[in-house]
Amino acid sequence: MGINTVLDVQNIEKHYGKPPNELSVLNKLSLKVKRGEKIAIMGASGSGKTTLLNLLGGLDDPDYGSISVCEKNWSKLSISERAIWRNQHVGFVYQFHHLLEEFSALENVALPLLIAGQSMTSAKETSAKFLTSIGLEGRLGHRPSQLSGGERQRIAVIRGLINKPSVLLLDEPTGNLDSDSAKKTLDLILQLSKTLSMAIVLVTHDTFVAKNMDVTYRLMDGRLEEK
Repeated sequence: MGINTVLDVQNIEKHYGKPPNELSVLNKLSLKVKRGEKIAIMGASGSGKTTLLNLLGGLDDPDYGSISVCEKNWSKLSISERAIWRNQHVGFVYQFHHLLEEFSALENVALPLLIAGQSMTSAKETSAKFLTSIGLEGRLGHRPSQLSGGERQRIAVIRGLINKPSVLLLDEPTGNLDSDSAKKTLDLILQLSKTLSMAIVLVTHDTFVAKNMDVTYRLMDGRLEEK
């Protein structure tokens, strides 16, 4: 893997069930993503897009093949090593924000920093700075239920990249938003990925979102085809 390659996927396969009812979701799929590169993945529902994201982030393992993030093969890491490497190098953003209701916006964003070993004071200072930079300084103490859908999703984006990961994995990040909130969320993703030189792998059904990426692939029959 070259020094600029943050994600290296080699001939992975993923199957569910057993013969004769085995379902092949991914079939000898390969992908390389460079630092700062923005990748969109489109495809029909059930084609394996979310499965692929989970594999890329080390949340699940392929049946065959290998996936490396910043030159570390997920399969070679222990559970604890994998958690540490993921916290340092991979960010996640989902269609539904997955913010913790019992925590404020500030506390939700600070959580990955605390897990990484930062002090509470430092984590909150960094989180407040990021949230203020996107105009949410008046929402720091609000819980998710007190925020709009667009605000919740932008906070989820900040939480996903607060540790300045090498790659940010996004699963339909604008899929549950109105057009105005979707545009604000996309603008935020593009702005911060450029500022942080962070690679993006984004699953979407939205052609407008895909057009803002560098490369768009369609996942079909278990493989990626460049559009």
